[in-house]
Amino acid sequence: MRIHIGGDHASYELQQALMAHLAEGGHEVVNHGPFAYDAKDDYPVFVLRAAEAVASDPGSRGIVLGGSGNGEQMAANKVDGVRAALAYSTELAALAREHNDAQIVSIGARFTPEDAAKQIVDTFLVTEFSDDERHSRRIGMVSAYEADKVLPPLPDSAG
Repeated sequence: MRIHIGGDHASYELQQALMAHLAEGGHEVVNHGPFAYDAKDDYPVFVLRAAEAVASDPGSRGIVLGGSGNGEQMAANKVDGVRAALAYSTELAALAREHNDAQIVSIGARFTPEDAAKQIVDTFLVTEFSDDERHSRRIGMVSAYEADKVLPPLPDSAG
């Protein structure tokens, strides 16, 4: 599987470890940066490139990394068609795939030890979308809103 990865200085060491781990697992890793440690770099420069690459590369997945993973997830989700999920456990990584068909996982390097991050990534990559009708319906609502900015209708029981 092709994996697009991007992060920032706070996650540089974890990014390097994950790229090696993924390559050892037979994945094609595309590094969107940073390419060297720079304490003054800005995560949107690299994360948005990784997210754009995932959006234009069907079947690929992405990993975005930062100190907390929060800003990186938010940035990735600004790219049309991308669903990025912050995961700090394998359970959340699995649910992001099973229920939300997330294509990108965001990990906070300051809060996630390297071994745990590897497990999160491995879980994210092997877990398939459940394709359950309720999950597909919900993703459809979000995608429709993203396209036309029209809110989904309220259920009849809402008043």
